[in-house]
Amino acid sequence: MNGRSIKRNILKLIIAVVIILLCGAAGYFLGIFKKLAEEQGALKVVPETILRLVLMTAFMIALNAILQLIINTIKSKKKRTQTLTTVAASLIKYLIVIVAIIWGLAILGVNVGTIFAGVGILALVLGFGAESLVSDLVTGAFILFENQYNVGDIVELDGYRGTVDFVGIRTTGIRDVGGNVKIINNSDIKNIINRSERSSVAVTTVGIHYAMNIEEVEKKIPDILNKIKERNRDVFIGEVNYLGVEELADSSVTLKFTAEVEEKNIFTGRRLLNREIKALFDDAGIEIAFPQMDVHMK
Repeated sequence: MNGRSIKRNILKLIIAVVIILLCGAAGYFLGIFKKLAEEQGALKVVPETILRLVLMTAFMIALNAILQLIINTIKSKKKRTQTLTTVAASLIKYLIVIVAIIWGLAILGVNVGTIFAGVGILALVLGFGAESLVSDLVTGAFILFENQYNVGDIVELDGYRGTVDFVGIRTTGIRDVGGNVKIINNSDIKNIINRSERSSVAVTTVGIHYAMNIEEVEKKIPDILNKIKERNRDVFIGEVNYLGVEELADSSVTLKFTAEVEEKNIFTGRRLLNREIKALFDDAGIEIAFPQMDVHMK
């Protein structure tokens, strides 16, 4: 976090605290938050009620801002900690909204206790057609407790590949290499592949000219692979391997190479492997083939 971001967050915190203090002072001196229980039972929409709603809304928004800023100051390199902070931020938002709705109904004179006692919380949720919401919340809880993935993990879901940007109690965000974030309901996350669980393999094939002696080429390959590994230890975390002749193609003899990398470097590793093989094959006098056509004329 740079200095400008820190100053911006401090300013937001100061503004939120000032709003809470002003709302609290107004509520205390004007007495607009008193005797809510005695006033429940009759719906009242008067200027005083509107003022109560405005102050309550401002208070809850400011409270949410303070809590979010506090959570955002928790920085950790551990993916599990990052995941728990994003879940906590999401949970706080929903709790703030729920409390604000209940508080607002009480201010309007609605007997909230009677509503919950009469229909029950579950019946109330289902009555609003929120079955999918319940499913998202339950699935999100299982994802969290089973530690299926965390913020920063590279995952693949239905062909969409990216890095987990945040994990909420209802949705998960996955950011692709272009910076686009796909928001997915937790209940729709099925058969997800977590590619950060283990190392990956960068694979490439290189075609050499048919005129090259394959045995002589293979004698030079071990030294070439050692040089590739020595030059790029920060990318290739394991061995760089030559697997053999992959194919006898139309214009070349295709050789196959692999290198162990972290999942985040899977594409970088392949590009780097291509570059190094080209450069070192040139130094070793190994000719890389290109498409050719033989024309026979009578």
